[in-house]
Amino acid sequence: MSGAFEGLTVVISGGASGIGAAAADAFAARGANVAVLDLNANAQHWSHECDVSDDHRVRSAVAAVAEHFGRIDVLVNNAGIGAIGSVEENSDKQWFRVLDVNLLGMVRLARACLPHLRESDHAAIVNTSSIAATAGLVKRALYSASKGAVHSLTMAMAADHVAEGIRVNCVAPGTADTPWVQRLLDQAEDPVDERARLEARQPTGRLVSAEEVAAAIVYLADPGNKALTGTSLAVDGGMSGLRLVK
Repeated sequence: MSGAFEGLTVVISGGASGIGAAAADAFAARGANVAVLDLNANAQHWSHECDVSDDHRVRSAVAAVAEHFGRIDVLVNNAGIGAIGSVEENSDKQWFRVLDVNLLGMVRLARACLPHLRESDHAAIVNTSSIAATAGLVKRALYSASKGAVHSLTMAMAADHVAEGIRVNCVAPGTADTPWVQRLLDQAEDPVDERARLEARQPTGRLVSAEEVAAAIVYLADPGNKALTGTSLAVDGGMSGLRLVK
């Protein structure tokens, strides 16, 4: 693998499993110092327990990364939780919880990392959005709203920090084959049928792999791609743009 990230420190929230774990492996393979922030601190890379819904714990975790590695160059805002239901079916408590993690969790981490990112010549933030940010999906009102907010936040942050040399982009996966998605499938009346339905709605006929999303995250953060900012990169098997006639 290329050493494009040699000597740089990459912070990844939700990095103990799924897309986050794949991203951690991909950055490490390219020479990065990887810091995984997760509720589960038993990651394969250096890790620190962190709850993104708690500002104090976020700041403490970021301080621990900076103390251990001496710098922070890239933030991957990947931690998130899901929700199933129409606008009638999720309680206020669920709405507050999902927005607190999926949106405000990114705000807290970015806020804590920005002073360190300003010291880097290769600063980048990559937020994990979703195809749900721009496509209307059945029974995903709350989740879609949270990811739509992530998309808008990404664009606003890119505008705010471009003059500081900090690039901000987001990746928008389609339905990915991860433990997180499997937990959602397990809530369905027929998980096997639901999985087949999700596979069929993507033009490629399969779920996106965590490694494919990780590759896109690495691309957006790569120091060689300095013209990339304010971009949402779809990794969705063509779902957002293709309309196949069968």
